Amino acid sequence: MRLQRVLVVDDEAGLLEVCQDILSRLPDVEVLLERDPRRAAARLGSEVLDLLVTDIRMPEMSGVDLLRLAREADPGMLVLMLTGFPAIETAVETMKLGAFDYIVKPFIPDDLLATASRALEQRRLRDENRLLVRHVARTYRFGNLVGGSVAMRFMFDLIERTAATDTDVLVVGESGTGKELVARSLHANSKRRDKRFVPVDCGAIPDDLLENEFFGHDRGAFSGANEATIGLLEFAEGGTLFLDEVGELPLLLQAKLLRAIQERRFRRLGGRHEIQVDVRIIAATNREIEEEVRAKRFREDLYYRINVLRIDMPPLRAHAEDVPLLVESMIPAMARELGREPVSVGAEALEVLCSYSWPGNVRELQNMLKRAATLDRDGVIGLDDLPEQIIDRAGEGVPSAKGGFFRARQQRLEDFEQSYLRRLLQTCQGDVAVAAREAMLPRGTFYRLMKKYGIQPDEFRS
Repeated sequence: MRLQRVLVVDDEAGLLEVCQDILSRLPDVEVLLERDPRRAAARLGSEVLDLLVTDIRMPEMSGVDLLRLAREADPGMLVLMLTGFPAIETAVETMKLGAFDYIVKPFIPDDLLATASRALEQRRLRDENRLLVRHVARTYRFGNLVGGSVAMRFMFDLIERTAATDTDVLVVGESGTGKELVARSLHANSKRRDKRFVPVDCGAIPDDLLENEFFGHDRGAFSGANEATIGLLEFAEGGTLFLDEVGELPLLLQAKLLRAIQERRFRRLGGRHEIQVDVRIIAATNREIEEEVRAKRFREDLYYRINVLRIDMPPLRAHAEDVPLLVESMIPAMARELGREPVSVGAEALEVLCSYSWPGNVRELQNMLKRAATLDRDGVIGLDDLPEQIIDRAGEGVPSAKGGFFRARQQRLEDFEQSYLRRLLQTCQGDVAVAAREAMLPRGTFYRLMKKYGIQPDEFRS
C-alpha cells in the first residue's frame, strides 16, 4: 500500500520536530519537513504529496502563498494552515483559497493528529470515489449460483475449498455461464470478504487507457495529469481484483501485469516510488486459453501465473436439469425489477426450456424469461410467450442421453402440427382467421406455425 506523504513547512525547527513526532503516529504516513518555504514551493511542483501543513507567517514567503502554489500544482492536495497570530480575515482568506482547516498555535497534539487524519482520509476516499466513477463495473443480476445437478454440486465443493486459500484462480467457461458469480462467491467465502471485490472488464477498456486504469498515474505523468490518480490494483488493496475476459489484454500490458502479480508491487505511470499491494487475483476467460498461448496471443508465463487453481464452468446444456431451479430463483427478482407480481411457467413452456441448448447459457435464459414476463398477460408464461427460435430448436444440441428422446418427440410433434394445419386449412378453404378459431390458437401463433412449415393459405382456396 502506498504511503501517504505529508509535508510540514515552518521556519521554527522546534515546531517541525513536534509536528513530526505527532504526525508519525498516523499509520502508513511519511512525514517530510522543510524550514525554507522557497524549497517547499519547489517540492510542491516536483513531488507527489497528499497533505501540506504550513505556518502562515514565514520570512520571504507566506503560508498563504504556499497554499496558492499547492492548489495550482495539485488541485487535489489538501492544505492545513498553522498560525500563532489568529485573525478572522486571514482565516476567511485561507478557507476561500481552499484550505482544509485552520489550527492556532500553540495547539493540543491530539487536535493536530485528528485534523491531519481527517484530511488524509478525505483524500483517500476522494481518490477511490473518482476511480469508482471512472470505472463502473458490470454485474449480472440473476441471483447467486443455483443448481442441484452433479456438475453444480461439484462446482460448489470446489469453490468452497478454493475460497479458503489465498491462491490466484483462473475461471474458464463460455460466455454467460456465471464466471463473475463464481469470482464473487470465492471472495465472499474468503478471509478477504470484508475488503473490496473489484471487477474489471479487460475487453471494455481502450488499449491506450489500460495501463492507467490498472496502475494509476502520478501528477505530471502526461499532458493533463494535474493530480495523482490511483489505479485498480491500488484500489483493491487487501481484497480481490477480478480480471474478467483476461484473454482480451494486449501483450504489452500482459508483461507489465505479470510483474505486478508476481511481485505484488508496481509503479504508477510517471511515478518514482514502488507501491506494494496485498491483493488476490481471480481471472476469467471464455476463450480457449491454451490455444491462445500456443498461438502466442497470450503470454505463457502469465498463463501459468494465474492458472494456479482452475475452475471450469459447465455450459447450461450440460446440466439442463438445473433449468427449473434457475427459473424458480430468477422469477421473484425479475418481478420486483419489472414492478409486477411474480409469474409462473406453464408445464409445456418449462419442458421446452429444459430441452433447449441455451448457447448463451444462464444469461440467455435470464433475458428470455424477462422478455416473456414482460409480454405475458395472464401471469403464466406459455408457449406463445416464448421466442419462436427457442420453440423451433428445442431438443437440438442437448446431451446424447436425452437427445434421442427429444429429437424423436420433436419430429413426431412437427409431423402432427404440419398434418393438422393442412387438414384444418383444407376444411376452412384457406381462411386463416376461421382456422385459428377452430384450433383455439391466437392468429399470430397460427401464422407462425404456417411460416415454420412453409404452408401458404392460397394452396387451399378454391
